[in-house]
Amino acid sequence: MSASKSLLHDTAPAEVLALGQTGILVRFGRHASDAATAACLAFNDDVRAAAFSGVTDVVPSLTSVLVQFDPTVTTRATLGAALQPLIDARPTNAQLPAAKRRWHIPVAFGGEHGPQLQDFAEHSGLTQAQIIADAQATDLRVLAIGFAPGQPYLGYLPDTWQVPRQRELTPQVPAGAIVTAVRQMVLFCNASTTGWRQIAQTGFRPFLRERSEAFVLQQGDALRLHQVSDSEYRALIAQNNDGLGGARLEVLT
Repeated sequence: MSASKSLLHDTAPAEVLALGQTGILVRFGRHASDAATAACLAFNDDVRAAAFSGVTDVVPSLTSVLVQFDPTVTTRATLGAALQPLIDARPTNAQLPAAKRRWHIPVAFGGEHGPQLQDFAEHSGLTQAQIIADAQATDLRVLAIGFAPGQPYLGYLPDTWQVPRQRELTPQVPAGAIVTAVRQMVLFCNASTTGWRQIAQTGFRPFLRERSEAFVLQQGDALRLHQVSDSEYRALIAQNNDGLGGARLEVLT
């Protein structure tokens, strides 16, 4: 299939690409941006709502959406033709679709919970207080889930948060670490190596294998971070039997 016409960017039409034997990749941008991610999440919702015959999975990322299909039920050409009107319908300067759910997450900033908060402050030109205020004031969205099971990419933060990744990797940050770079945050479900700076930590685990609902976040969910003290954080961890770390889910629609 050839690249299709899109109204997202006059000079950057959406690309429709074959991926493997059973995938169609619809790419709305070569680089992460508010408009590209908004188009991905809206297209993801549209494809799921359409319930096209033969579609087995729909996986959005920051810049593209992978649509997987069962070749015994449909063909790439048939599904591609069905997807085309949804691709063409993506508007100029797309906005993120309204969130249906919002998570309220207790977070401890700085100190041992955010050992690189000051480093991030120096690179961004913000004070630690400004960073904490921005992080709490932003209605973060789950832009994508990936790299590790249940791991969310959250954004987008203000332009002043456009800080690149570190030159060197941090060998390991703990489970619950909140790290940031390029106007995004990642919340690690498990201990991990990272090139992003850790500014905070939470007891909230988006993925917990032994929990009755192993994965609790969905693409498009909103998140609000709420600062807690060190003592409050430790109390939440001590009673964190469900892996939610005191988080509360607000249903919006």
